[in-house]
Amino acid sequence: MTSTAATGMASRTLYLARHGDAPGEGGLSAQGRRQAAFLGERLRGVPLSAIHHGPQARARETAEIVAAQRDDEEPVPRACDSAGDYVPYLPERREVASGLPEATWEWLLQLPERERLPGPELARDALRRFTGAVPGGVARHELVVTHNFVIGWLVREALDAPDWRWIGLHHANAALSIIHYAPEGPSSLIVYNDIRHLPEELRWTGFPPGLRV
Repeated sequence: MTSTAATGMASRTLYLARHGDAPGEGGLSAQGRRQAAFLGERLRGVPLSAIHHGPQARARETAEIVAAQRDDEEPVPRACDSAGDYVPYLPERREVASGLPEATWEWLLQLPERERLPGPELARDALRRFTGAVPGGVARHELVVTHNFVIGWLVREALDAPDWRWIGLHHANAALSIIHYAPEGPSSLIVYNDIRHLPEELRWTGFPPGLRV
């Protein structure tokens, strides 16, 4: 295999976290702030190169609480629209050979325009910003505090799944997924929806009740 020095690229490890529990579109609930603190403890020893977060208050507050758990002041959390709350891709019926329940199609169509219309371009930008190996000889560890749909979109891409397959990939509040991108070869999904850093009473919020285990 070609060495990292020869390719001029280094690995990227991407840590994807959904924001903590939040009532509606506002900031975090008391429960969400506790979840964010436990997430920060989980990530304390990770040599993060960057902390990105969506512009919404619930993602920003989660990222700030995570950063506050660290022993140094770097990296500073930075907002990024492509880590925001949007619909990354709306499929057509002919794309989904296995079919989707009619209730899912109805749900997709009733999503607000502010989430649907800018979604495809933001989703493409998320792939450009957050995925793949990085230039240079230094490996990077990056945290993105984002939303359910975006995590599903990036995990789908890591597995080479069809664009529509973000649908059905659910993520609990303050859960963690980790993807590794090597200079060569396929990406590796290391963990998905990991909630072991959360105490029992803080697990599974934001996750469909019928799918909890």
